[in-house]
Amino acid sequence: MKPRKLETLREEMKDKDKEIVRLLNERAQISVKIGRVKGEGGIQVYDPAQEAKVHNYLRELNSGPLSQKALTTIFREIISASRELQKPMTIAFLGPEASFSHLAARLHFGEFSRFFPQTGISRVFDEVEKASVDWGLVPVENSMEGSVNVTLDRLIITPLKIRAEIYLRISQCLISSAPRMKDIKRIYSHPQALSQCQVWLRTNFPGCVLTEVESTAAAVQMVRGKKDEAAIGSSLAGEIYGMNLLAEGIEDNSSNVTRFLVIGRGESNVTGDDKTSLIFATSHSPGSLHSALSSFAKRKINLTKIESHPVKDKLWEYSFFVDMTDHINDKRVKSCLQELKKKTTFLKILGSYPRSEGAL
Repeated sequence: MKPRKLETLREEMKDKDKEIVRLLNERAQISVKIGRVKGEGGIQVYDPAQEAKVHNYLRELNSGPLSQKALTTIFREIISASRELQKPMTIAFLGPEASFSHLAARLHFGEFSRFFPQTGISRVFDEVEKASVDWGLVPVENSMEGSVNVTLDRLIITPLKIRAEIYLRISQCLISSAPRMKDIKRIYSHPQALSQCQVWLRTNFPGCVLTEVESTAAAVQMVRGKKDEAAIGSSLAGEIYGMNLLAEGIEDNSSNVTRFLVIGRGESNVTGDDKTSLIFATSHSPGSLHSALSSFAKRKINLTKIESHPVKDKLWEYSFFVDMTDHINDKRVKSCLQELKKKTTFLKILGSYPRSEGAL
């Protein structure tokens, strides 16, 4: 017979669950009304700045014992469900399905969105530019491999803006239909993933055959149903294809992080904790870059990134990608950009957007 105290606590929890369900539906009704107002005003359903403010507000409210990560995860899905009531979201990402880009998209937009894999980064831009989907998600840099040049090239010419950023820790898993690691004779994955796990593989599978394939997601599909083969890929791949995660976090360097950008139309409002990305080029003369950078320095604007990028069809000429703190509507930033425009031969604002809190 169950202890009376346990039954009492379960009844208390049941009452709380009833209250939660009631409040969630009341919140959903308000969300539907918000959707109507947005529709009448031509306002986009997804507003990364507003969602960042909601999460900041929740952080201030949270006194535990729920961790901030747990609360953020719960509300990510509540917000995602609310967006679906207003208008289903469509997002293009670098495929295939179950890639790390897919994982980043799901973690950012939530489960109540529609995701469309693309065969290349340029295709993601294309789909958003022609309005086949609402938003796109593309990788822009990796902490170990550096910048993604295709993304940088498209940012120069696209009419779209950066609307949000996501940092995703790249955690590799050993995935198989086999129930035990000792059964594995061959392992498949993308060359980069195999390289990232080489120490772990040498230690745990010294005699195993390693085979390179086009992607981690393709590797998982290849070994599905095979009892002596495994693949290295994301936990999402194991979930989507219904396979076993024989080992998790097998990468040799746990600080491997990829930064993704959400691209779309429109501008993000100020949140109080923002970034602005831009690209500029200077004349081919001594001190021109130093002069351009002085516009930021004298206003004490923090540059979180500056990177040179070769100009297409112009040998030994470079543009400079810059990430800086603060929003384009900040007075210091406005003043800086007005001055910078006079010192550069090309200047493009790529977008202002909420600063990411850290790796997911």
